[in-house]
Amino acid sequence: MENLRGIVLMVAAMAGFAVEDAIIKAVSSDLPIGQILMILGTIGGIAFSIMARVQGARVLSRDAIAPPVLLRHLGEIVCTAGFVTAISLLPLASTSAILQATPLAVTLGAALFLGEPVGWRRWTAIAAGFAGVLMVVRPGLAGFEPASILAVIAVFGLALRDLATRRVPSRISTTVLAAYGFIAIVPTGAVLLAITGGGTAPSAGNLAALACASVVGLSGYYAITAAMRVGEVAVVTPFRYARLLFALILGMTFFAERPDALTLAGAALIIGSGLYTLVRERQALRARRRGLSSAAPLP
Repeated sequence: MENLRGIVLMVAAMAGFAVEDAIIKAVSSDLPIGQILMILGTIGGIAFSIMARVQGARVLSRDAIAPPVLLRHLGEIVCTAGFVTAISLLPLASTSAILQATPLAVTLGAALFLGEPVGWRRWTAIAAGFAGVLMVVRPGLAGFEPASILAVIAVFGLALRDLATRRVPSRISTTVLAAYGFIAIVPTGAVLLAITGGGTAPSAGNLAALACASVVGLSGYYAITAAMRVGEVAVVTPFRYARLLFALILGMTFFAERPDALTLAGAALIIGSGLYTLVRERQALRARRRGLSSAAPLP
């Protein structure tokens, strides 16, 4: 039941994020990215702070500067700033396809920094997945978009956020973590706004759109944080790929996007590699649960 709850939460989160992405992309033609981040971060920070207080949790505490939480802040800043900027400049499908490499980046980070065993088959799958990213990004080719590098950076920021979440003490509630994440985005947006030359007075329509984005984004943010803490990572994480399906539908419907064959092939390679890696991780987890942790790790 815990895994089922995690799966449902993850799919709901991906749907919410895809809708939020589409709204941000539409609004970014009128407002600078830094201003959008400040507005969304302020709304989210206030909303989750209120929720945390209603639940009896303290937002202002020393937990905000605990090492895993600080790492999570850093990952939040990198992934949000990079990804939001990328979706404002690139097709939704291309940006979302690159983002699907996140499970591979999580596996890579777990092996390099958390000491989790990874055999040659999973290393090969990770390499194949990032080859798929290169197919989407196309460095050095005519279709290369420099903004796609921001999406790649966002992948590693998101992986850092997820890995850090696994090390956050259980006493820190999901709502408090979410409040911290949104609050961290506000100064990030202010810095970007200062660099790009200042803000613009938002129209009523822009504010209404960002309010809608906040609702679905807040719901998705809470759902994904809860999913990572409720279900097994190897079971829940594959359902991140639902985001690409939602992004394809929204991009084709509202932005007349038509992903080419190379983008779709790269996305398929990323997803296939990620699924294989997660299956192997789940097999290794089952083996350890059977008391075989002293045996050689599964490749």
